[in-house]
Amino acid sequence: MNYDYDLFVIGAGSGGVRASRIAASYGASVAIAENTYLGGTCVNVGCVPKKLFVYGSHFSEDFADAKAYGWNIENRGFDWRRLRDNKTREIERLNGIYESLLENAGVALKLGTARLEDAHTLVMEDGTYTAKYILVATGSWPSVPEFPGDEFVITSNEAFYLEEFPEKVVVVGGGYIAVEFAGIFAGLGAETELIYRGNLFLRGFDHGVREFVAGELREKHIRLNFDTQVQGIEEREGRKCLLLGDGTTMDADLVMYATGRTPNTKDLGLETVGVELSKRGGIVVDDYYQTSVPNIYAIGDVIDAVQLTPVAIAEGMCLAGNLFSERTRQKIDYENIPTAVFCQPNIGTVGLTEEQAVERYGEIDVYQSEFKPMKHTLSGRSERTMMKLLVNRATDIVVGAHMVGPEAGEIIQGIAVAIVAGATKTQFDKTIGIHPTAAEEFVTMREPRA
Repeated sequence: MNYDYDLFVIGAGSGGVRASRIAASYGASVAIAENTYLGGTCVNVGCVPKKLFVYGSHFSEDFADAKAYGWNIENRGFDWRRLRDNKTREIERLNGIYESLLENAGVALKLGTARLEDAHTLVMEDGTYTAKYILVATGSWPSVPEFPGDEFVITSNEAFYLEEFPEKVVVVGGGYIAVEFAGIFAGLGAETELIYRGNLFLRGFDHGVREFVAGELREKHIRLNFDTQVQGIEEREGRKCLLLGDGTTMDADLVMYATGRTPNTKDLGLETVGVELSKRGGIVVDDYYQTSVPNIYAIGDVIDAVQLTPVAIAEGMCLAGNLFSERTRQKIDYENIPTAVFCQPNIGTVGLTEEQAVERYGEIDVYQSEFKPMKHTLSGRSERTMMKLLVNRATDIVVGAHMVGPEAGEIIQGIAVAIVAGATKTQFDKTIGIHPTAAEEFVTMREPRA
């Protein structure tokens, strides 16, 4: 049968764009549909603008620290609209780059909503298209639980485009998005509270890292309210009043919910053609991203697995190669995926947590160091850095590395290469450090924690 395209991709986010470009490079005819914005969550309302806001929010501390280094900085002030609009211009520039990348790769870009009519047919506003293979890469969307007053909250999507900057913010949630935005709002000058229903945020991260970060955020005057439930929200005289589970109330100018993300699978026609979905609405796939319908595939956040941009990109490259190159089929190794949380100070992590390492190997050695960064020996700031290496005692192999401190993500990226390569603690010890840096601590820790 002759199809309009070899591959039709629904969703022009990081994973979909990469898959389409790589497939086209192998000679496939490819189309990609997008109904929101090019670049997906990461470029528009995720990683990129968030990191720009993190940079902006850190200047408050940088200005304060500069005094100890001889700089007199007067008349400090913050213009929210300037930061917001400069960010938006940068996002628009990146949108244009994504469009050029697709055009230069020979991928047909179709703006609008694509819905499946059958396993090989898609219907859009401008017509009907057929494809040998279909890839769903529609990502995820912030989700807010239903409760009285839920109409008074925003999500991370809206936080990037606020008309006015609030004086007081309450962030609800315990994942990395909640923690990052608490730091952003506080750094930009808002009185900030974080509410989480559990006893400690960042579930899934190393427990020692979680406790250390909690302490650091409190030092930055972010009020942490653990074991706290929001029962409802009312609007009183233009402000939001949160009704809490213990009967108390909390007022704020802005309430942001960061309570999870839901796969974007609604209104795509997936059920019509028989694509299996999980209880959370994610698309069920095998190790090669094939769905229950053999010619339909899915990658990225929509499969509700590892919701990270570089993972979606890797999945897209892997799938395109499997479908259109001559090589043997390949799979992604999800064992040691490095990641960063851009709270302040940053978290960088790769490999197993201490709890996971004990469960898997039994006897491990933990090398841990906490210290004041060199910069703050003059500034007097109380912020501290923490580093941890986890070693399988039986093999001497380093199975996890964790850091909380400035530029943790930049440092852990290099450490991740060593861990993926199976480096031993002895090899770490033989590596000469770069002095004076914080990173050298990873190769100078000699005594395991008692």
